[in-house]
Amino acid sequence: MRFKGLDLNLLVALDALITERSLTSAARKINLSQPAMSAAVARLRSYFGDELFGMRGRELVLSARAERLAGPVREALTHIELSIIARDVFDPARSNRRFRIALSDFISVAFFRNVVERVAREAPAVSFDVMAPTDEHQELLRRGEVDFVILPDFFTSSAHPRAALFVERLVSVGCCTNSELLHQLTFDRYMSMGHVAVKHEGAHKASVAQSFLTGLGLNRRIDVLVQSFSMIPPLVVGTSRIGTMPLGLVRHFQRTMPLQIVDLPHPFPAFTEAIQWPVLHNSDPESLWMREILLQEATRMAPAQDHP
Repeated sequence: MRFKGLDLNLLVALDALITERSLTSAARKINLSQPAMSAAVARLRSYFGDELFGMRGRELVLSARAERLAGPVREALTHIELSIIARDVFDPARSNRRFRIALSDFISVAFFRNVVERVAREAPAVSFDVMAPTDEHQELLRRGEVDFVILPDFFTSSAHPRAALFVERLVSVGCCTNSELLHQLTFDRYMSMGHVAVKHEGAHKASVAQSFLTGLGLNRRIDVLVQSFSMIPPLVVGTSRIGTMPLGLVRHFQRTMPLQIVDLPHPFPAFTEAIQWPVLHNSDPESLWMREILLQEATRMAPAQDHP
């Protein structure tokens, strides 16, 4: 089918090429032979009057024009998929939808595993592609390439719908043998102790604790820098160092490690974990179903106000 001289099937090929960055992988993704995909590339170049792709080794490199086309093409195809060819009736038990979700290790351990367990019972053919949050999550939402992002609400984008999941708070965690934690932790002592701290790999967003301290113009004494909260407990055990983590995650590790939890000194705030999804998916029945699952499971989270 042509629209103003453009064969609309070429948009599917263009989207696959932009996503896969490989002629072979793109052809496989949309069930074309390599000669047919090569022919599609030639026709795309002719229509747009641009090379669109170069080669660096075996990887396709996008031209500036292809970079500009990437977002609008993905948005157009997603809109067609969700608004025109999507089924009106959604049956979770028969769905084979694969949801792509960006979330942290904290959310995975303290919350999302409950979601996966429930979905396995109610919709056994539904699957997940879980990725760590990155700098690109807003762009992925815009293009509809991720179904959900779960992160603290102050890191969410105003360009897409969102909903609060649950309130969490940070605590200090150290080894049970750490005598520095036997007394109330003052702010000055907290700042001067050795810390195992998180710097999320590939993301420009600092952790909640670091963002708060940076906002006050303060710096902790950081002895060990790690890529995820889950790496903190093993590295404070047997030492005098401390870490700052979400309470729900510390509760998980406390079952198997000699850890003690200490309240952080004033004025560390609680924060709200939120879920965000592409505006393109707002009326998608499968997305609506998964949103409801996530929100229901969030209501079952243990309250963050107290700890053992």
